[in-house]
Amino acid sequence: MTGGAAPVGRLDVSVDGIRSAKGLIQVCLTADPANFPGCVDDAGAVTRRVPAKTRSVSFDGLPAGTYAVAIIHDENGNNQLDTFAGIPREGFGFSRNPRIGFGPPRFAAAQFHLTGDAAVQQVRMHYIL
Repeated sequence: MTGGAAPVGRLDVSVDGIRSAKGLIQVCLTADPANFPGCVDDAGAVTRRVPAKTRSVSFDGLPAGTYAVAIIHDENGNNQLDTFAGIPREGFGFSRNPRIGFGPPRFAAAQFHLTGDAAVQQVRMHYIL
């Protein structure tokens, strides 16, 4: 590594507790608290869409920093987390597995620090309906 180059790291996200192999798993990695958990207007977010039978996703070449991961199990493949009366009908999970109350956790509850090394986040899926 040359002087002044930012260290880069790898993140492996392991997904536990997926209730079926139907649909897709959408993984969003962000360093922007204002765009967590949706990552909708986050130009710096890194997202992956993989078949639901896939139980891990890797992100390579990440700059060192503070990140959070949000995952949804898009069982019907419509690119969104379906809800009924505001309650998620599909699975969801977050890095560091924060306690789930009313609404999604704050960035601070899901954040983790990535250094120039490899890191692993094991995310447990939650299903309400």
